[in-house]
Amino acid sequence: MKIKLPGQVSYIIGELEKHGFEAYAVGGCVRDSILGRIPDDWDITTSAKPEQVKEIFQKTIDTGIEHGTVTVMIEREGYEVTTYRIDGEYEDSRHPKEVVFTSNLVEDLKRRDFTINAMAYSDKSGLIDVFDGIGDMNRKMIRCVGRAKERFSEDALRILRAVRFAAQLKFQIDKETKEAIKELAVNLHNISAERIQTELVKLLVSEEPERIREAYELGITKVILPEFDAMMTCTQENIHHMYTVGEHTVQALLHIENDKVLRLAVLLHDVGKPEKKTIDEVGTAHFYGHAKRGAEIAKDILKRLKFDNDTLYKVLKLVELHDNRPSLKKSSIKRLAVKSGTELFPELMKVKRADTLAQSLYMREEKLAYLDKISELYQEIVESEDCIQIKDLKINGKDLIELGVPQGKKIGVILSDIFEMILDEPEKNTKEYLSGYVRGKYLDGM
Repeated sequence: MKIKLPGQVSYIIGELEKHGFEAYAVGGCVRDSILGRIPDDWDITTSAKPEQVKEIFQKTIDTGIEHGTVTVMIEREGYEVTTYRIDGEYEDSRHPKEVVFTSNLVEDLKRRDFTINAMAYSDKSGLIDVFDGIGDMNRKMIRCVGRAKERFSEDALRILRAVRFAAQLKFQIDKETKEAIKELAVNLHNISAERIQTELVKLLVSEEPERIREAYELGITKVILPEFDAMMTCTQENIHHMYTVGEHTVQALLHIENDKVLRLAVLLHDVGKPEKKTIDEVGTAHFYGHAKRGAEIAKDILKRLKFDNDTLYKVLKLVELHDNRPSLKKSSIKRLAVKSGTELFPELMKVKRADTLAQSLYMREEKLAYLDKISELYQEIVESEDCIQIKDLKINGKDLIELGVPQGKKIGVILSDIFEMILDEPEKNTKEYLSGYVRGKYLDGM
């Protein structure tokens, strides 16, 4: 099998071989190349010790030298070169107690997580596949190298990575690997929030985000996202629904594009429902206030998983507003756009549509037509350049001061009052009219 290596990777491998060492591209880059995917990065493994790698190449960075990793810089691009190693005993489901360098490639490959990630390649030696990674790729199977329980005991994050790879590659997880996941999922408690976040996002933005259901079935979400487990068991005795809250969420994920913020918003849009569920006298379920409560719970989840503030803000807005149902009047739609912000309004409509498509068939066409009409009216608002932000007003704080309004909090109060009026009567958004409005309402008698 022939893999086309990037020029810089071939150069690094060639230089190491020229100096008497073995060197290979290894791991995910080999897997993706065989699958016809473009690798995100290229990792190189070698029999050379870190100090020997540093002697061969002019510019290197000690990125993880205690674990044998040196980054070789070529034309301002870095390539990680790691010495063959054997990991010692793992004490915390995260880090080996010690790392021992070895000259044996197979020993290095033995410590890797899955067979599809334990292949190495060089133009000189071809494909090295001692654990039948190619066979598992052909079978579309995620299988641990060696004994699954040992691999997961070494690094518990591999438990979540198994589901993530299955989602990204549209593979299945083999039986032994699944059983080990069920037994050892609790060890994910030992993994940092940042590492959990990275894998969860990769799963959600994959081609099969519905694999979050498999994470639930294997006991993973019970540890990393227990709120989802509550959603999966929360029934919805309501004519508008045909799934549990969790399964509705899974279905909604299939109707939203693979954007991080959108997928997170859909994942969490109904997270408040289990707490807000009530049953009326005829047995119908209601979830009054679930969107507001959902935003509060989503905030706790996203902070717990160390998401950045921009993601936090956008997801919370979408969760809080997803159940807002404005009347089909431009003024109502403008008010919703004010709450969401113009940047997020189109995204909010995508979340609303995904939510609708994951409900029962009851009045689905009418609901979708309603959403289409909102989008149509919003587009008319945008095209007519109607005022939907305070900064769109034809009068500002400086103008108010020139009219005689004292500086201070009253400036903001007056601008907010004007803005509310203009949402209903956009034709009055002229400097002349607004100046007269301010004089008559706020300055007479001063």
